[in-house]
Amino acid sequence: MTLQWTFVATVLYAEIIAIAVLLIPIISPKTWQKVFRSRIASALSTYSFIYFKIFIAVLVMLFLESIREAWKYSSPMEAEQMRKFPEAENVLHMKLFRAQRNMYIAGFALFLWVVLRRLVTLIATEANLMAESEASLKQAQSATQAAKMFMEEKVITDENKLNSATEEKDFSHVEKELNEVKADLERTQEELYKARLDLSSMKKQAESTNQEYDRLLDEHAKLEKKLAILEGTETEAKKGK
Repeated sequence: MTLQWTFVATVLYAEIIAIAVLLIPIISPKTWQKVFRSRIASALSTYSFIYFKIFIAVLVMLFLESIREAWKYSSPMEAEQMRKFPEAENVLHMKLFRAQRNMYIAGFALFLWVVLRRLVTLIATEANLMAESEASLKQAQSATQAAKMFMEEKVITDENKLNSATEEKDFSHVEKELNEVKADLERTQEELYKARLDLSSMKKQAESTNQEYDRLLDEHAKLEKKLAILEGTETEAKKGK
């Protein structure tokens, strides 16, 4: 395996390890958010878009090169030339196997690089949603407590005024204030209802993110199985030498 394909294989193994670590259930998205916002991660993320594009370009070029090599050694013309030299047939099969192996390694590395980028974005999004959900819940609880205290104070005040009212004019004034209190309570209840709707929407978004995690985990398991099959095939080929 030449230097560039050794590099691609190393990147592939690193991507698999990184994805496996990111999918560990015991590590919460908030913890990963702290890691992403650390000083080192922030310094690297300054030019992360450029790094991502450059690395994608390199992997695409290597992937296309591997496809060209696989097509070259599997073409009928090449096979016809090798039939003239029977001792070179094994060499042709070995080169074809290596070209196909390089194509799969480059293809998986390219795919997992995109998956890794998407996974980091989803984790950061879920962490933000969780923070917003907690803030909205605290705000709703505070609004409820404030509404209860306001109602209690208003009820006490209204009772005192009603007890001390002796004329119809005073009674009308108290009734007017009571209506205002009811209007304030209705506005408070509407705000509380909107806060609960926002919280329900954020929970649904968090559930959607978890479903996306499960899908990525299944894809990761399938890729590991395919990689294990490829490595087993390579080992058998080496033993056949």
